[in-house]
Order: sequence, then structure tokens, then C-alpha cells
Amino acid sequence: MATASAPGKVYLFGEHAVVYGEPAVPCAIERRARAEVTERDDDHVRIDTADLGLEGFVAEYGPESAPTVEAPDSLLEAGLAYIDAAVREARDAADAPDAGLNVSVESDIPLGAGLGSSAAVVVATVAAAAHELGLDLDSRDVAERAYRAERDVQEGEASRADTFASATGGAVRVEGDDCRSLEAPELPFVVGYDGGSGNTGELVAGVRRLREEYGFAADTVSAIGDLVRDGEHALAEGDVEELGRLMDFNHGLLEALGVSARSLDAMVWAARQAGAHGAKLTGAGGGGCIVALDPTEQTETALDLTAECEQVFRAELATDGVRLE
Repeated sequence: MATASAPGKVYLFGEHAVVYGEPAVPCAIERRARAEVTERDDDHVRIDTADLGLEGFVAEYGPESAPTVEAPDSLLEAGLAYIDAAVREARDAADAPDAGLNVSVESDIPLGAGLGSSAAVVVATVAAAAHELGLDLDSRDVAERAYRAERDVQEGEASRADTFASATGGAVRVEGDDCRSLEAPELPFVVGYDGGSGNTGELVAGVRRLREEYGFAADTVSAIGDLVRDGEHALAEGDVEELGRLMDFNHGLLEALGVSARSLDAMVWAARQAGAHGAKLTGAGGGGCIVALDPTEQTETALDLTAECEQVFRAELATDGVRLE
């Protein structure tokens, strides 16, 4: 039996624009997904999810049948697709295409909320399954395999940002295929969650349509890239106040691209009015989470009293990425 865990993430800057080759800076946070994998005597795969932020599911399938799950929620179907793709990548890496596996997954990260739940699940599953099949992948190899899995599920729309941050930990910079780790100060993350989720595929497609139809939308995507580059300098200098100001700008640009939501805006404004250095949505948008920078308790208190916020928590930067446990 092999067990691996991987952290979720928040975006300081750059979501959506990263799809078009602009840079992004995601940061791993100490909310983790865990995968436990045991090799079987046959060629079947059994996937059991105790908790993916929704009700779990069990699915078993063989080499001649496609994985399906009878569940009313599309997020459950997506969760199965990500885990299945991760299993295929691990089998391919270990040159064991017919290996049977029992995979059990649990996660502290709400599914579809913008905290990198799918990436963390895929990263943990790739690492654990490969190890169970006799192959220890380093973090960059895991990141590459996990990216391939996400790209497959998302029909080519995935970026390397989420999977690289989850595999390596810390703050990272991703621009196209160029992925690197960044030095980062202590970042006082506060996360607010509205209890919902956005459809990543639909939101990405919506930005694509807007960008193709309107020049201002293409300019907005480019402006996010410019903002990220300024943010890198602030991060290198440890200027948390400037990081917050740039986060505010980034949220406004994402609003212009139509990917925010009333619940997210309400939480962002509650955080700002409580004195946070800055606040923005994180992830695809449409619902889910916002992230704020505030070393005091004021933002936590304000979000706790905000009707649109179902859960609020402080999140530490995860310096460890994927790890065997």
C-alpha cells in the first residue's frame, strides 16, 4: 500500500490569463488531498472517495469498460474523470498498463471551489499509484504527469499552474511551459468560501469567447499578465501591502471578464472593509472562494458575519508539495 498527499492552492494573481500564456503566481496552502493505493491481483480499478467536499462515490471498472458513476452532480463525474486520468498516467509511467489498483481518495479541499482540489487529487494519486507500482517520481515528474491528466480531462484547456504548485509546494511562477519556484515572505492568507462552485470549463470558454469578440477583453487578459509581473517584484521584496493592492486590481480585471459572482464580490468587499491588504477571487470563479491578505483577525471576523460566506479559515503557505506518507 502507498499513500501520498498534496496541497491545494490559492492564486495571488493570474488565473484565466495563464491559459493564454500570461504568467500566474499560485501558492500552495496547507489543505491537502490524500490518495491511498493498493495493487490488485486482477486488471480492474476500484476508486473509493470518502470525501471530496461532496458526498463520496465508489466506482469499479475493468479494461473493457469505461469508468462511470451514477451521481446527480457533475462535480462527482469530474472527480472520477480526474482520478481515472491520474491512474492512467501512473500506469504509463511505471510501464504497467494493465495493473489493477484500489484507489481511495479523501480531501480537505472543497471540490470546484477554486482551491486546486482536482490538481491536489491528481498529484497525490499519481505519486501514490506510481510508488505502489514500484516507481518513485520526483516532484517535477509528478507535476508533468498530473498536468497531462488535467489537460486530458479539460480537453486541452488546462494550465500547468495548479498541478505544479501542488507538486512542488510554496509560491510558484508559471508562464506557458516555464514553471519555477519563487521565494515568498510569510503570507497571511484568509480564505472565504461561499459553499458553491463554478464550472471551470464553462468559465474558461466564456472568457475565450469574450476575448475573441472584443478587443478590450484581450487587452484585459494582457493587463492581468502585466499585473502579475509587478506582483513578482512585490513578492521578491516581501511587500505584502503592495501585493494586496495588486490583488484588488486583479479582482477588478476578473470581474470585467465576467468570472466573478455576487457572493464572491460580497466577500471581497467585506474583507477590504475589514482592513485586509487586498482580496480577490481565486480560481475559475463563478462561485467558490476568495483569498485575502490580513495578519489580524478582522477579516476572519468580517467574513464570518457575511451572509454570503459559508466558511472562513486561515491558510498557511505549504512549503512541502507532494509527499509520500
